[in-house]
Amino acid sequence: MKFVFDLDGTICFKGQPVSDALLKALEELVAQGHEVVFASARPIRDLLPVLHERVHHYPMVGGNGSMVAAGGARISTVGFDGEVLPVLLQLLTTYNVSYLIDGEWDYAYRGPADHPIRLHLDPHKLARNVPLQELESIVKILMLTSDHMAELEERLRQLDVVVHAHGGEGVLDISPKGIHKWSGLQQLGVKEREYIAFGNDANDISMFRHALHAVMIGEHPQLAPYASEQLPLDEQIERAIAERLTALGRLYAVASV
Repeated sequence: MKFVFDLDGTICFKGQPVSDALLKALEELVAQGHEVVFASARPIRDLLPVLHERVHHYPMVGGNGSMVAAGGARISTVGFDGEVLPVLLQLLTTYNVSYLIDGEWDYAYRGPADHPIRLHLDPHKLARNVPLQELESIVKILMLTSDHMAELEERLRQLDVVVHAHGGEGVLDISPKGIHKWSGLQQLGVKEREYIAFGNDANDISMFRHALHAVMIGEHPQLAPYASEQLPLDEQIERAIAERLTALGRLYAVASV
């Protein structure tokens, strides 16, 4: 069985790396013959610092599906097409947007130095912060602040792009048309109803919808209808996840699949 994990708010918390206890639980799944996949809104570049290097070869979906890697090598990236991209870039100016824009590896950041997104951005200095015009391909846009965020969101939803609003952060997360975590998983050969998903936010809906079993961490009203079960987000969450992985690993043992 394949086990697919979102990162932030699901198996790592407050910008800290995945704990050794949870890493060991994931590695135990692999030892039993299961496959572990990470699927995050973070670009691949920013997955690596919160994952120990001993799991860097595991399959990864980054940028909400715009980036896919396996065995430590990039498989594919998908950028915005030439029609919608100029419109998106014009909106940055029209609405005085601060942003984090990801290319295939490097990024362009314009915004407050103390913004939470900036504080956790590329901590290992694996990439370069370059002027926007130097990014040859743009695969993901985070709009952090704006003079008129509600109006900006309305404009974005009229475009042929995927928009996720992170209510707790007040951030708009924009991906190319047809790009989401499920599309990224398909690039890895993951098939419908042949994996178990763990997630916590609206950008996990696509992978929850196609999962055999979906575990929601904490509470999210948009995600909840697609969840098979929920684990409360409290001080015991890591222990609860590890115990659930043990149980699910035994239930979906390779020999029975």
